[in-house]
Amino acid sequence: MQCTVSHSKMSAFADGELDALASQELRQHLAHCPDCAKAFEQLLDLRAAVSQHGLRHIAPAALLQRLRQALQEEGKAAKEVPRRRKWAQLPWAWINLGVAGVSTAAFAVTLALYLSVPSDGERLDQEIVASHFRSLLPDRLADVASSDQHTVKPWFSGKLDFSPPVVDLAQAGFPLVGGRLDYIRQRPVAALAYRRHQHVLNLYVWPDQAQRDAPPRLTVKQGYHLIRWSRSGMEYRLISDLNVPELMDFERRLATQVDKDAVP
Repeated sequence: MQCTVSHSKMSAFADGELDALASQELRQHLAHCPDCAKAFEQLLDLRAAVSQHGLRHIAPAALLQRLRQALQEEGKAAKEVPRRRKWAQLPWAWINLGVAGVSTAAFAVTLALYLSVPSDGERLDQEIVASHFRSLLPDRLADVASSDQHTVKPWFSGKLDFSPPVVDLAQAGFPLVGGRLDYIRQRPVAALAYRRHQHVLNLYVWPDQAQRDAPPRLTVKQGYHLIRWSRSGMEYRLISDLNVPELMDFERRLATQVDKDAVP
């Protein structure tokens, strides 16, 4: 892939609009082209700044309902057969039909724009993917590089307002690489890096006491597998290009060890 092609696809890649093949080709190019990798990092930083400081207005659910109802009414009116054939031959009748058509199109455009606004969950997934990709750039994976959980866990002290669970799963084939401070949803979170052979796993942890316990849920974003779950007042996000069975195995082992460590 040439650099000009890489630059033309960066925005689409950051928005999750590329297919799996194009995403893989771009990732491979960024891994071997420092200039393009730097340009993409700047793009992600810009997106993060806009997401954090930019104004965002989301229409209420009532507006969506009104738009749908209006579209249904317009659709029914368009299907009605005129009672008098002469009526359709009058010039002003065609003008009314034209106005109705324009009105329907306007509602359709407005509804499409409303539906295109990503949900909170989708925006969160986009932040996780962007953070994961930034971590794969040189010297960005860990602020504290250590396989010792007793070194990584104390490092977060004073940097976060909570104590993240740090688990050593080296014996299970998932050695700890280190930890770093990251920002998700405009707040600092703990990011823990693990490896499985040549694959990097990023685990994001932050507290959310309002969130109920939720079982793991798998999604795919830009070619990455993303698992999210909630447990004991903590939110977890796990992302990697590792295959799903091994990724789910990591999640199970992690949850089991966290529960064991929580027992006094």
